[in-house]
Amino acid sequence: QVQLVESGGGSVQSGGSLRLSCAASGYKYNNYRMAWFRQAPGKGREGVAAIDSAGNTIYADSVKGRVTISQDHAKSTMYLQMNSLKPEDTAMYYCAANLGGWNSLSRYDYIYWGQGTQVTVSS
Repeated sequence: QVQLVESGGGSVQSGGSLRLSCAASGYKYNNYRMAWFRQAPGKGREGVAAIDSAGNTIYADSVKGRVTISQDHAKSTMYLQMNSLKPEDTAMYYCAANLGGWNSLSRYDYIYWGQGTQVTVSS
């Protein structure tokens, strides 16, 4: 059974940093591509960053230059380092996974989801 567990969320002031983690279990991590999504109250779920098994990455324009997605295959864990946080980054952050395919920031391309971790940025 595939399980994704996020951690690392919290409350920070504008300009601060957070590092989110997503621990995966129940499948062979190396065969999957992973992504981070976020959803603010009253808004749809948007892709933030994605990484494939080879380490290729893509980012949403809204976060490019401020966040870095990475992974540790040995730990079956994905990370999202977020710097220069802004109030508009406030949202529930989710990790997602799917087998094979290309990197994507579309929520419809992922079938496994974590429960989310809250990030709140105050001005």
